[in-house]
Parts: sequence; structure tokens; C-alpha cells
Amino acid sequence: MLSLSGMLILLIIFAHFIVLITELLNSGIEAVVDMFTKEYHELAKKAKDLGSAAVLLSLANLTIVWGYAFYSIILK
Repeated sequence: MLSLSGMLILLIIFAHFIVLITELLNSGIEAVVDMFTKEYHELAKKAKDLGSAAVLLSLANLTIVWGYAFYSIILK
């Protein structure tokens, strides 16, 4: 039977919430940028790119957490 510690389960849940929160913040950034300008502007592009990078980093964090979880299951 697969068994994870309570702390690891909380870490997995927390990592999922971080992804959701950063995705919401990224959507908010994109909405605000679109509200102010519909035409191309370098700063608008930079704001959107940085928001997307934050989501990517949170997904990388989630991948690491799941990797650790699977690694700890395999070692048991």
C-alpha cells in the first residue's frame, strides 16, 4: 500500500495552491495590461512574460515536490 506522511501531503497540497495562485495573478496582470494598451509595447510584453515565468516556476516547484513524493514511495 502506498503511504505518504502527513507533512508530504500538506506539501503537495501547498504546491498545488501555489500554482493556482500564480495562475490567478498572471491572469490579473494580463487583464490589467490589456486594459491599458491593446497595441504592442515592450513593457507590456515584459509584464506578461514575467507573469508567465512565475507560473512556470511554480509548475517546476510542483514537479519537484511530486518527484520527491514518488522518490520517497519507491524507496520504501
